[in-house]
Amino acid sequence: MKSSGNFWGLLALGVCIILSVNKFTGTKRVVNVKGLATQEVMADHVIWPLVIQDVDNDLIKLYSTMDNKSKEIVKFLKDGGIKESEISTTAPTVYDRTANRYSNEYIANRYQMQQVVTVSSDNVELVRQLILKQGDLLKKGIAISGNDYDHQIQYDFNGLNELKPQMVEVATRNAREVAQKFADDSGSKLGKIQTASQGQFSIYDRDSNTPWIKNVRVVTSVTYYLK
Repeated sequence: MKSSGNFWGLLALGVCIILSVNKFTGTKRVVNVKGLATQEVMADHVIWPLVIQDVDNDLIKLYSTMDNKSKEIVKFLKDGGIKESEISTTAPTVYDRTANRYSNEYIANRYQMQQVVTVSSDNVELVRQLILKQGDLLKKGIAISGNDYDHQIQYDFNGLNELKPQMVEVATRNAREVAQKFADDSGSKLGKIQTASQGQFSIYDRDSNTPWIKNVRVVTSVTYYLK
């Protein structure tokens, strides 16, 4: 999803709350204002790791089981519309659960194997729909491990460069409006810009329940002369 299509539909604006007047030598005065612009956008890229694990005493049998499961997952993804170029599969990792010589615990299955099938796609909405359909894999006896710390679903927004000009313009306009209001209230006239600086852009999740919706934020700081 391209960011330009979201700009006007999801634009939210704010203005600064920090306002100060500094006296210079003579009769020169300045007012420093901050203008804020925020916008909600949809993520335009998603990384979805599907982690599968299994245990067995027979290592060869376990490998075969895991191989079949990973093939079923790839088929599920392709049938759902994911391109082959968007799918990658790691080599399986094996853990010998009896290797810890300090443990006397009885272990029913000696070997534990893990494998990760990862989707990396710009089609965020399609991937989200497939995430909701993981139950189809359960019906085939394939359980996907939970969204643990090492294998979290990641939603990214990469269209910041397209937003920057509009958002800086909005933030600067908001800063001027605040400065003009202060000048009017103080019986002054707003003069030329003395200094101006653009803060860093920040991108963060709107909330923990909808990580595919992002908030983009920028603050500009402008100092005007007052007449």
